[in-house]
This record gives sequence, structure tokens and C-alpha cells, in this order.
Amino acid sequence: MGKTNLSQETVPTVVIGGGPAGLTAAYELQKLSDTHVPHVLEASDMVGGISRTEAFKGYRFDIGGHRFFTKVREVEDMWNEVLQDDFITVRRLSRIFYRGQFYDYPLRIFNALGNIGPYETYKIIGSFIKWKIRPKKQEDTFEEWVINRFGGRLYMHFFHSYTKKVWGIPPSEIRADWAAQRIKNLSLPKAVWNAISGANDTASLIEEFHYPRLGPGMMWEKTQQLIEEKGGTVQMRSEVVKVNRDGNRVTSVDVRRWDEENGASETIERVEGEHFINSMAVRDLIHAFDPPPPPEVVEAADRLKYRDFLIVTLMLDHADPFPDNWIYIHSPKVKVGRIQNFRAWSKEMLPDQDTSSIGMEYFCQKGDGLWSSSDEDLRKLASKELEDLGLAKASDVFDSTVIRQPKAYPVYDGEYKDALNIVSGWLKTLENFQTVGRNGLHRYNNQDHSMLSAMYAARNIMGASYDVWDVNIERSYHEEFEVKPKQKRLLGKLGKNTAL
Repeated sequence: MGKTNLSQETVPTVVIGGGPAGLTAAYELQKLSDTHVPHVLEASDMVGGISRTEAFKGYRFDIGGHRFFTKVREVEDMWNEVLQDDFITVRRLSRIFYRGQFYDYPLRIFNALGNIGPYETYKIIGSFIKWKIRPKKQEDTFEEWVINRFGGRLYMHFFHSYTKKVWGIPPSEIRADWAAQRIKNLSLPKAVWNAISGANDTASLIEEFHYPRLGPGMMWEKTQQLIEEKGGTVQMRSEVVKVNRDGNRVTSVDVRRWDEENGASETIERVEGEHFINSMAVRDLIHAFDPPPPPEVVEAADRLKYRDFLIVTLMLDHADPFPDNWIYIHSPKVKVGRIQNFRAWSKEMLPDQDTSSIGMEYFCQKGDGLWSSSDEDLRKLASKELEDLGLAKASDVFDSTVIRQPKAYPVYDGEYKDALNIVSGWLKTLENFQTVGRNGLHRYNNQDHSMLSAMYAARNIMGASYDVWDVNIERSYHEEFEVKPKQKRLLGKLGKNTAL
């Protein structure tokens, strides 16, 4: 096994993962210190994680659309520092396809009433009043949370089917804290008022946003460049397979490296460091520790689940089959969940302005029928569904490519909260190791909150005391994340046995 000793004149920090969180941690650390040198290890051959921009024959496309909008000042400052004049301002246009009709999103009152009709509008209002008078006493699930704010009728129309499509489980099995995090500050009266007045302070409904002219991956490719210019390293095809620890301190990681282009055989190299920041999926992380955590922690990590994702990008022989940036597909008659029009994000995403690049997004599980389908079968499915939705003809498609993304979304099911309390409790006992980002915290953060958790981790290395686990948790849900007495006793036991 090879061994890497970073310079003794500096303080080496090993960063696991080259996505938004990992690269932000490295970038922030370099802003704070000239002596702390980040060493980023990325398993794939691209930086950016799920925020990367893939390319195929000159067409660039996102792995899910990524708007650059935030209320977090330090995140916005970093975006502007890195990309400067490479941002464009994009006017948002998105709609919902439901029961054969398109609904503007954010809500346009006359569009919505015209589509749904006066009778159903009356039923929606009546349902809303009913649930306001007699709300569900507990809001443990996504279903209960939404019904209390929108009424059962609107929930049935616009939340149930799409949520089930995205997660693959009934909304009654998804925890309410996911709703509070993703559609916070929104209710039916507020949505109607926004539609009438034009007022809007809800992040999920913003009407324009910044976007890198070559896609979100441009942000992370430039960040990588800046890190390396300042003396840090970002190594691709470098998968961390083991995290070595001595009691409560992590001492090194074992890295599997390979070079596909030159056909070189893989090697295992040990990389030592003084500090460690992780952004790989926390379930995988727990299994990477040597010696392993106590069995209770491993068992808890195994209860954390993920939703996988794939995108079929179709190239069409004409421009702009629809004007939207993206469309949410609530219809259960098709499998596609969301459709992107990448030219509507930035014209520079396409090499030929007389064509289209359409991303058909499917939510799935690794190994299921969709995931395991051949690329040709997925092209046929996506082309047919595009035609079934009346957006373009299948015969308009002249090329396609498929990207499969495992662990795209951490699942907020009935088990995750107790399991995450145990896992996070043990991880917090480590003195020089922090975990950040969407999968590193098992939290469905947007890009900005993943970045903020990474900034906090870098600042902690310099002596601050931020709780990275506290980023983007609704205040009303702090109580739900408190450790229960049984877990507290268990964590006390674990804290005494971290060298096991």
C-alpha cells in the first residue's frame, strides 16, 4: 500500500467528495488560512456531484435543474467570487401537468380557476375551511402537514400523486420535516395572495434566478481550478474505501485509485491528515470506518435509505418544443416525473440553436425495472412519453443519452429520524472529523445549505464551534430531533466505547 504524507510545514485537511459541499469546504478553508491545505478526493471523474454538468456531443445538461438563488449571504458571495461575470439571469417559467392540462407554477389565479373549474374550486375552498376548523392534531407525516395547510382536496390533486412518484412510497410514510424543509412558509391563503398581489417571499416560488451560462458544473469546475491554484489538490477517480481511526481521532483514509484512460491497474494508497471533512453518503461512511463503530451505530446506518434517479436527455430536431425551464408531471399515466428544457436555462447549453435538449427525469431505485432498462429502451420510453404528453413527437428525437445517479435523495421515512440521531450522535464524538452536505448529513438540502454546512466545518477547523447538523432545520422541528431517553443511554454507552 502506498502512503501520502502531506507537507509537515502545513496542516493537511482531507476532504472526502468533490461535490458542492466538499469543494466549498476546501475553498472556505483556503480563504481562512494559508497553512491549512485541503486535499479533495473524488470517486468519479467529474466534480460537482449531483450539481455537475454532463456533456454529450456538445450538449450540456444538468442532473436535475439547479437554480442559483439563496438567502444565505456568504453562499451568494462565494458564487459571485468564483463565477463573477459568468452568471446570467434567467426568468423562471415552470408548470404542472395534471389531468391533461398545464397549471402555471407559481400559481396564477385565473389560470388555475380556469383549468380546475368553479365546482372544484368550491370543493377546494370548502376542504380548506374544514381542515382549518378541525386540523389534524399531529403533523408527523408529509400528508398531515400538507392537509393542515392546504386542505385535503388540494392535497389530493397536487401533492399526493407527484410525491408518491418522486419517493416511491405513500406520502403518509414520509416524515413531516421534509415538507417543512422543502415547502416551508407556504399555505393556501399565502399562495392565493401571492398570485393576486405579486408578492413573494417564498424561496420555492421565486420568479427569476441566476444560472451559470454553461450550467452548474461550471461553478464547480472553476472552484476546483481556484483550489488548485492556491496549493490545494483535487484528485479524481480517488474513492475513499476506508476511514482509519485511533479512538476518537481519525488518522488517515485508504483511497482506491485507477486510471481508465491508460488502462492502469487500481492501487490503494493511504492518505494521512490532521483534519477530515466528509461528504459521501453517511450510510457508506459508517461502513468505511476501521475499526468499525459499535454494532448499534452500523445497524442504525443501514436503516437510512436513498432514492435514486436517472435522466434521459433527448435531442430534438427543432428548438423549444415548450417554453418552460421545467415541467412537473403529476399524471400517473406516465413514469416521467419532471421534464427540463435546457435551452430555456441557457442557450449556451446547446451547440445548435435550431435543436432542443430535453431532460426526462425518472425517480427510481437502483436495480429496479427502470434503472436496469437498456439505454435504448429508456430512449423509446422517454420519446413515447414526451409524445403522450403532447410536447413533441417521438420522431423528432434524433439522439439521446442516459445518466444514472444513485443516492440522489435521502429518504425521510418513518425510520430515518431515530436512526440518524444514533449515527450523528456517534459521529459527534470524533474530535477531528466532520460530515457535511446532502448525503453527508442525510438531509434533503438545497445546494446553498449544503455549502453552508461545509463553510461551518471549515470554520470549525479554525476554532469556531458551529453545529453542522443544525443547518436548515426548521425551529419547530428541533424537538423532534432531540435524543430520546433510550437513545441517550445508548449514546452514552457508545461514547465510552468509541475505540471498539
